Amino acid sequence: MKAVQFSRFGGPEVLEVVELPAPVPQAGEVLIRVHAAGINFFEVLMRVDCYAVTPQLPMFPGVEVAGVVEAVGQGVDAALLGRRVAAPLFASQRSYGGYAEQVTMSADLAVPLPDDVSFEDATALMVQGLTALHLLRQSSPQGKSVLVPAAAGGVGSLLVQLAKLKGAAKVIAAAGGKAKLDLALSLGAEVAIDYAHPDWPTHVRDATDGQGADIIYDTVGGALTAQSLQALAPGGELVFAALGRYGLAASELETMIGRNQSLRGFALLPLLSPDVLRASLSELFQLAASGRLRVAIGGRFSLDQAGEAHRLLDERRSTGKVVLVA
Repeated sequence: MKAVQFSRFGGPEVLEVVELPAPVPQAGEVLIRVHAAGINFFEVLMRVDCYAVTPQLPMFPGVEVAGVVEAVGQGVDAALLGRRVAAPLFASQRSYGGYAEQVTMSADLAVPLPDDVSFEDATALMVQGLTALHLLRQSSPQGKSVLVPAAAGGVGSLLVQLAKLKGAAKVIAAAGGKAKLDLALSLGAEVAIDYAHPDWPTHVRDATDGQGADIIYDTVGGALTAQSLQALAPGGELVFAALGRYGLAASELETMIGRNQSLRGFALLPLLSPDVLRASLSELFQLAASGRLRVAIGGRFSLDQAGEAHRLLDERRSTGKVVLVA
């Protein structure tokens, strides 16, 4: 079968397609024919060795796929054969390897996929959908003004919609460029602000009667985090979910203390027991199937084009979810 790997760190060109033996499902596992594999920005960071953890080489990226069960291992119900499923590899013992034609994983973690949710949409609702959903569970937007940076991206585009569904009083989207701002507004944001402008936090305060946002869901990190603090209300909460891309100095933490603001860390995996994982994905799939949650697909590429897909994210030209498709 075909799979994508990188055996050295570097630009998108280090991604290469290799031939590997087809995997065989072990006891308790299923073999899935991959129809769509999601690409996440942290995989871009891994490729250039800028993530919080340095991956072992050669690295086979890809932590989420959707497809059809082709074979089952010992002890697995044969009724799963031919079933459409979402495969959150990141929650399994084999947490990578999704950029491939076939994968195996524990049958217990394969989540049934409704017929009216596409394989591509399913990839967007795994890492990114679960991140958005659990950010809002950790820090409820009910009745509050919230700021969503990178609001046209994979997580941000879902955060905007889910924050509205969960009762946010006002959703303010921040993104770069008119096309991304227009997308955020089409998804339900009341206000969209271009953070290419140096005084963008002022516009956030203007949109909140001079106060600033009650909650900022920061999945971007870096220099944007410090800028975002200027848009945070006194007593507000900065929820940080950008592992490895820290952007606050001690002086900025002191400023937060003086303004009675709080910093809350967010890590997805510790929140996902198998039962919570299945229930959360089922909730997201039902929202998508009912039309209450719209998935924005920003690019479709073949396995052979994995480097081009990474380049799209590298250059910050993507909106929504970027996927590899069979």
